[in-house]
Amino acid sequence: MTSFTLPSYAKINLNLRVLGKRPDGFHELCTVFQTVSLHDSLSFSENEDIRLTCDDRRILTDKRNLVVKAANLLRERCGIRHGVSLHLKKRIPAPGGLGGGSSNAAVALIGLSRLWKLDLSADGLQSMACELGSDVPYFLTGGTAIGSGRGTQIEPIEDIQTPHLLIVTPNVRVSTPDAFKSLDAPNLTTSDAERILIVCRFEARKLDLLHSVLTNDMEPAVFAAYPEIERVKDTLLRLGAVGAMMSGSGASVFAVFDNEKTRQTAMKALDDEVNWRKFTVTAVSRTEYREKVSNKL
Repeated sequence: MTSFTLPSYAKINLNLRVLGKRPDGFHELCTVFQTVSLHDSLSFSENEDIRLTCDDRRILTDKRNLVVKAANLLRERCGIRHGVSLHLKKRIPAPGGLGGGSSNAAVALIGLSRLWKLDLSADGLQSMACELGSDVPYFLTGGTAIGSGRGTQIEPIEDIQTPHLLIVTPNVRVSTPDAFKSLDAPNLTTSDAERILIVCRFEARKLDLLHSVLTNDMEPAVFAAYPEIERVKDTLLRLGAVGAMMSGSGASVFAVFDNEKTRQTAMKALDDEVNWRKFTVTAVSRTEYREKVSNKL
């Protein structure tokens, strides 16, 4: 019986600009994605039906889970009757702005293509990933990449040399739809979006985590509704981070340190915050990502 396990990495947004509302009702985004070493694990084995289990009882394992949705979508599009037994070992906070569910879905597509011996084109996988969710297409690529449109248009760029990183996730559940609704974003024409995206892509390629100002346009609205997340950011900066920013729509905040000693001191100082989950992480380059995930096809 064929069985194997793949890592399902988290991401952080090194910046996140919400440019305005698109004619289709979604928001036009420009962000820089980065995979990090924090990861779940997704195991695959042959089975007659599609079955998902998870070591975290808080995670839904029925047809509402993106992993199950990915399996059903792939089976429907390819016209096959194979099943699969999937087991998800969860470590990425959910929800948390770290893309855990989207990563799980993308890795499910990759792993099932291997298990079921499907000869799928990159465009075919990308199309299905877009149907599953805005961040899912990015996790077919990994590394450092610009995301635009709804976040589904992925443009790999040179991997950023990320210094010492720390992620903190408070015990807060942010509603992403509500966070977007609270934004006072202007309506965009197609020409507006194209013009602004040119500037955003230029800024993204020049990003330097030790010296650039980190910007997440969702922070003001989210901080107003969830002040605990702002307290996380302020605490990390007070503990010596050269930069800190909320990832995605939260609640996770990542911090950039210029040396390992300061990062470890900050980690130790956070011991009293029992309701905050803390992770020291490193960046995962696109080459490493492909070796461990994508090249498993």
